[in-house]
Amino acid sequence: MNFANTLCLLFSTASALVLPQTTPNCTSFVTSVSLASLNATFLNATYYPTGSLNVSAILNTVPFCEVYASVSYGTGNDTLAFALWLPDTLQYEDRFMAVGNGGMAGTIKIGDMLTQLNSGMGFAVAGGNAGHLASANIDGPGLYLPYLHDAAQTSAWIHNAISLFTPAAKALTAAYYGKTARYAYYVGCSTGGVQGFALALYHSELFDGIVAGTPATWYSHLALSFLWNAQHTNSTASNLTQAILNFTTTAVLDACDTLDGLEDRLIENPLQCNFDIDSLACNGSYSSLSSNGTIECLTADQIEAAKAIYAGPTRSDNGSELYPGYSLGSEIEWLTQEGPLADALSIPLLQNLVYDDLSYDSSTFNWASDVADVDRKAGSFIDAISPDLSAFRKHGGKMIVTQGWADPTNPAIWPIEQFERIQDFFDGDVSDFFNLFMVPGGGHCGAAPYYPGVPGTYHTVPKLVQWVERGETPDELLSTSPLDGSTTTRKLCAWPATARYVSGDASDWDSYVCE
Repeated sequence: MNFANTLCLLFSTASALVLPQTTPNCTSFVTSVSLASLNATFLNATYYPTGSLNVSAILNTVPFCEVYASVSYGTGNDTLAFALWLPDTLQYEDRFMAVGNGGMAGTIKIGDMLTQLNSGMGFAVAGGNAGHLASANIDGPGLYLPYLHDAAQTSAWIHNAISLFTPAAKALTAAYYGKTARYAYYVGCSTGGVQGFALALYHSELFDGIVAGTPATWYSHLALSFLWNAQHTNSTASNLTQAILNFTTTAVLDACDTLDGLEDRLIENPLQCNFDIDSLACNGSYSSLSSNGTIECLTADQIEAAKAIYAGPTRSDNGSELYPGYSLGSEIEWLTQEGPLADALSIPLLQNLVYDDLSYDSSTFNWASDVADVDRKAGSFIDAISPDLSAFRKHGGKMIVTQGWADPTNPAIWPIEQFERIQDFFDGDVSDFFNLFMVPGGGHCGAAPYYPGVPGTYHTVPKLVQWVERGETPDELLSTSPLDGSTTTRKLCAWPATARYVSGDASDWDSYVCE
């Protein structure tokens, strides 16, 4: 049954369609609509007046009807739970918004839903749990992840999760307001950023605009990079402590801070920085510590470890790149690369998805022959690297991508490489539908803790709406709200343009131009 017929069915089963200016009763609404044709089932509904929902000390500024439902998929009993927030009619502006997941998903990102509900842009907002439950994971020995042992659930996680609940959520939205939403948007970061690319690649008709933040679309090889970095820093001699990372970043900033014409302890474009970490060598001493315990240099082992992280994983047989490394100026954020990220993602993927063996020893991973195992058993399920976004472009879709240069989780170079591959595929400029914004000092999906003066909120959604609805191509973005609580704002530019300081207050985004 097509979407139009589905809407007709929904409307015919409703007890009465409401006028656009009338807000339906939340509780009775769910009993008046059938979702059987979409393999969906209602779970419950709750009405929230303004200020009655508290998510991490943030209250809803818009009254809304919350509908919980589930969608059946796959060939067994696989289900995906989703929530849909329907603002009162006066606050609704004919826009539908879906939010993505983070990490291994298994939960609904309620905080992200609240951000979009409170945005003042009149969204009906939906989010799902990606088709599995995080609560089903079993820890030790080895982390057992049931969803990675189910092909449909593994495919749902990144490739299909948003597409599974969006038709039902859109149909419910249309039934609630008596009309189909004029525009559909998606926003997600990290895993959610990869889900955004998957939507553009595999479900191009669902959304008019997509924000994909920190999109490690070569997800399987991102996991390999975590393992590579952990292996290169796992000895006492090669371990890079936070003090060493601080020392290294300070040296990099000292060398490259003013390349953009402004001394602000930021590197606008790290690709222009030619810092040589060998300049920090201890000249043959066996310790990088001075007599008072401060870092004064790096040992040979520490320098080799840092070089491995800068380079990224390579094949042991021919030296070819498996994933890009981390950028100059990001060192201060690397600590999680030295084991925690491998423990959280790389090793569970290898044990559950690639080798189906919770006792698998990741230290035995062969950086030549075993890469094919990862590509075949993981990449086909969780990567979204094809540059062929033809269907999305033809649909009229628009995509904004953001990436922090100091991101400690996804190497900043990867989204640039993906952007260049897309340009090559389309043989030239793609700014009519795709724009990438790099964030100097930016972290993972926002602010970097060790760059607290850098604004971590990127105003992507208003720009996306203007682009989709008014045809205004974004060439700059406003970023606000640094962790230090200051009023600093910065200008982010559509890559490959970068921001250049002109004059005035250096903490005001209007003091910069993109060029």
